[in-house]
Amino acid sequence: MPLGYLLGSFPSGYLAGRWCAGVDIRQLGSGSTGATNVLRQVGKGPALVVFLVDVFKGSAAVILARALLGAGAYGWLVAAGLAALAGHIWPIWLGGKGGKAVATGFGMLLGLVPAVGLACLGVFLTSLALSRIVSISSVLAAAALPLLMAGAGAPGAYLGLGVVAAVMVIWRHRSNLSRLLKGEEPRLGQKD
Repeated sequence: MPLGYLLGSFPSGYLAGRWCAGVDIRQLGSGSTGATNVLRQVGKGPALVVFLVDVFKGSAAVILARALLGAGAYGWLVAAGLAALAGHIWPIWLGGKGGKAVATGFGMLLGLVPAVGLACLGVFLTSLALSRIVSISSVLAAAALPLLMAGAGAPGAYLGLGVVAAVMVIWRHRSNLSRLLKGEEPRLGQKD
């Protein structure tokens, strides 16, 4: 769905870097335009705004698709959500260099199956409290997604979405996973 992609591609992190610090966030830290890199490079306030906008992008794509096509159009709702994730990861406005789709994916889940979205948030926050490493918390929440969808008895299309979204998020974190294996991944509060 083109509208889902365009919503997802809104470059909130990039704009926060430009407007708040005069920097191209893609050239700093992890190079991601997501809230974690904004937090490390620009500050807490801009990072919170980026997080909220990114969550909104994912939710809005699904909610608009539901409003236009109906709640039973599972395949189209999934397509809208995946389009928002793709837009966030590969935004047209930034030459395909965007974020890692965690906040946008969380928003998408809140729009589709709120209980699963909140359960993923619980996995993320528990891991973050124990490890203080955002990337591993994101990967664990993504890996839990298909299991949580299955446990919630979600439609088959949503279970498929869970698998695809998990793969996308984990794939986007491959450099983080490499740094984790080397013991070089920063903890929350540290700069890259």
